[in-house]
Amino acid sequence: MIQGLRTVIYPVTNLTEAQAWYEQVLGVPAYFSEAFYVGFEVGGFELGLIPDGEPGSAGATAYWGTDDIDAEVARVSSLGAQVHSPVEDVGGGIRVATVRDPYGNLFGIIQNPHFDRAKVA
Repeated sequence: MIQGLRTVIYPVTNLTEAQAWYEQVLGVPAYFSEAFYVGFEVGGFELGLIPDGEPGSAGATAYWGTDDIDAEVARVSSLGAQVHSPVEDVGGGIRVATVRDPYGNLFGIIQNPHFDRAKVA
């Protein structure tokens, strides 16, 4: 049974630069950093980076939560991301957007007032 988002892995062309960029975006240091993998724990979930990615090779889009999507899209854009799809209300007060990180990956952002963080374990 699917229990919810746990890990998303992005291939990157420069692991060192990507680690520094994601530390700024996520606001936390990597908890695991080796030449083959960099891992971040964010609110009970994991974002992993692997080397040797092809720009734009995103196969899926994971959406990362925020309480203020407009501010977050602006902040991430100021760090070098390019807006791919602007903030959109998809119904029920849920708002989503996607940006491309400097390595070509899609990074989804979601503001979902119905998400119960207490259920994340």
